[in-house]
Parts: sequence; structure tokens; C-alpha cells
Amino acid sequence: MDFELSDEMQSLRDSVRRLAVDKIKPRAREVDRTGAYPQDFFDAFRDAGLLGLCIPEEFGGSGAGIVGLTIAIEEVTKYSNVAGLMLLLTRLPTGPVMIAGTEEQKRRYLPGIADGTSKSAFGLSESQAGSDVAGMRTRATQDPNVEGGWLLNGTKCWMSGVRQADWYTVFAKTGDPSSRAHDSITAFIVDRGTPGLSTPRVDKKMGVRGVDTGELVLEDVAVGPDNVIGEVGGFRLAMLGLNSMRPIVAARGIGLAEGALMYATQYVSEREAFGTTISSFQGIQWEIAKLAVEIEAARLLTYRAAWLADQGKFTREYVPYLSMAKYHATELAVRASGLAVQLLGAAGYMEDHPTEQWYRDARQLTIVEGTSQVQLGLIARGVLNHDLWWD
Repeated sequence: MDFELSDEMQSLRDSVRRLAVDKIKPRAREVDRTGAYPQDFFDAFRDAGLLGLCIPEEFGGSGAGIVGLTIAIEEVTKYSNVAGLMLLLTRLPTGPVMIAGTEEQKRRYLPGIADGTSKSAFGLSESQAGSDVAGMRTRATQDPNVEGGWLLNGTKCWMSGVRQADWYTVFAKTGDPSSRAHDSITAFIVDRGTPGLSTPRVDKKMGVRGVDTGELVLEDVAVGPDNVIGEVGGFRLAMLGLNSMRPIVAARGIGLAEGALMYATQYVSEREAFGTTISSFQGIQWEIAKLAVEIEAARLLTYRAAWLADQGKFTREYVPYLSMAKYHATELAVRASGLAVQLLGAAGYMEDHPTEQWYRDARQLTIVEGTSQVQLGLIARGVLNHDLWWD
């Protein structure tokens, strides 16, 4: 058992930490204020080779895997959850392609993500089918004009990067639209320029401003047989893709918690009250200590989950461990950002300090890619099924 990062991973962490301080930190508040896509963040990630961390070397990436991406996301999210989301989007839409795509699909779509010449987004949720994935209504019917082709109709929502993406991983029902059977759902690659595809609206979000989130509308969008990911009826692919993402989302939670706690600790160390600094009070020290413990616990859970995912261990029996990381780290982000606001008092509630931004951004993490309640259900099911058991 080795708790040390390899030399390569330590070097990655150190270089991303410097990039985060130099490039991300100075711009984070402006990006949140304007909501404009931070192309300079993307360019910095591209130049540093961070867009291909989780992509295998044979497809233009660095092969650092989910562990490498987790480390990078933790570092940049200390200052900007938008930056963390941008790196996350190199894995979420490409995950199904890497897990079940053909060699030709991998060669066609992965190198562009790695070198920054293309972006992608992930279409699973719908207005009536968020946690209830099987309730999706987007439909894929066989194209009468193309053998093995499909026509997609429906609307995907809450899609991060919807207007920045050059291609999309989209899930649709290829079976009975009223069916909740897992073999009725299939994944497709849809290119942005395909006729019938549009992005008519973006959402006005409470936080994580800077990467558009909105709707993808599909109206008789034709996709060929070469754009089917895996098998027709491959709903399990959606779950495998999401399972493998748990540590990556957890890394955003850890980074946010670290950033919030570091800022608040510096503030209370300098803020004078009652003839001393706020940090001299035992009650304040205890709150700082409890969060520090939780951050370290979350990191251990998350790094283990990332290691499991890189071993291909994201099938049912490993779900409790992956879900624990996502649940604990994202709920921790909410607690840490809340405490940071409280430690700064009235000042923490004002836009003069980034604490209010962390507070808004943290809430997103407990919802996306499986809510905290979904994670608790998955963990409980693992215990009940003895996938997680102690004798």
C-alpha cells in the first residue's frame, strides 16, 4: 500500500498548482461576474497539455488517466469551479467513447479533444428525466433512407458546454418510448453541424458561470450507423460512464473546499476583534480543524475512487466506493463554503470577497452527475447487496 503520488503525478500537481495561481486565480472573479467563456483558461490548459490527461497516448493524450485529471481539477477548482468544469468536459462526453467506442470513433473524436481543436458535451438529462434516466423521451427511430441509420428527436437540457461543443454524446430511446427497460436506450455521437440540431437557449445559473449550460434540441437529426457508441440498447454504458466520473466530480468538491478554507483561514488570522485576531478563539480553531480533517478524508476517498476507475473498476460492485467519494466531497464543498462565509461575517456575504462565489458554486456539485440522494441510494444498495461488506 503506497499513499505517495508517483514522481510524474507530483510533477503534474505542482505544475497545475502554479498554472492555477498564475492564470486562474487572477481571472476567476471576472469570469463569474461576466459569465463569458474564459477562452484564456482553455488556451492555458491546451498549452500545458491538460486537455488530454485522461485520453490514452495512442489517441493523442498523455495517458495520465482519471487520477491525473482528478489531481488537476482539484488544483484549478481552488479558485474557479468553471475551470474545473472545463477540464471535466474532456472526460464526461469522451468516457462512453473510450469505454465502448470503435477504434475508428476513438481516432476520429479523441485526438481533437486532447489537442484542443474540438470540444464536446454530454446529453443525458431531460426536463422530466434527471435522476430518472429511464424516463427520457428523446427518441431514435430507424432512418428509412440509410441502412443502420437513425433519426433523433427530443430535447436534452442542463447540458454543460452546450454552445461551445463541436460534438455531443447523446442518449436516446431506440426501443419503445414508454419502456423503462435498460435495453431501450442507446448512445450516439452527434456532430454539431448536423441538420436539425440547435441550441436555442442557455440557462441563467446561480453559479458556475462561464461555461454555458442549456438545451440541445434534436429535430430529425440523422446519424449513421458509425455514430452508434457500443451496442444498440446499451443503457449500461451511461451508468458505466457516470460511475467512472464520480472521482472527477469529487475533485471539484475538494478543490472548492480547500480554496474556501484557505481564504477564510487567512482572513481570520488577520482580522482583529476583541483585542486579538479571530483565529485565536478556540471555537474558530475547532471549526477550521474539523474542515481540515474532512478535506483529507475526502481526498483519500477520491484518490482511491480515481485509482479504481483507472483500473476499469467502475462496475456495480465498486459503485459504493465511487459514490462515497462523490457524496462526501461535494457535500463537504457546501459545508466549507458555508463556514467560509460565516467566518468572514457580513464581509463574506459581499461581492468584495470570493466566499459568496464558492457558496453559490458549491450547490451545483451536489446535484450534477447524480445528486447526493442518488449517491446515498447507491451506497445503501451496495451494503444491502453485500458489495460493500466487512466480513
